[in-house]
Amino acid sequence: MKIKLTGVYVDDQEKALRFYTEVLGFTKKADFSQGPYRWLTVASPDEPDGAQLQLALNDNPAAKAYQQALFQQGTPAAMFSSDDVQADYQRMKARGAQFTLPPADVTGSRIAKLNDTCGNLIQITQLTKW
Repeated sequence: MKIKLTGVYVDDQEKALRFYTEVLGFTKKADFSQGPYRWLTVASPDEPDGAQLQLALNDNPAAKAYQQALFQQGTPAAMFSSDDVQADYQRMKARGAQFTLPPADVTGSRIAKLNDTCGNLIQITQLTKW
């Protein structure tokens, strides 16, 4: 079994696409519509055939409440792996990313958290080599 797709709810898919591609550096993988529904995914340029992240429009009241509660708690909606959190932090900050937590050492990893501007906190994690 593999993880091929996971998703985050976003308040604006176009804004999310710009953020996830221009600021985080992902590439658009799929983008098609049927009526009012839009299927939109991004992937890592390092693994274009790897897992995809769906940027799903959050038009679900229950999901909106959950998303807002996570954000207010400071809980990330998604975590992405990095080989160098400090370098990624500097690259994304130069592209306009707003960090709620600059790189910090925590148990077993170095992390940073940022606001995706679409209703979510995102955590970047560099695992400590064992």
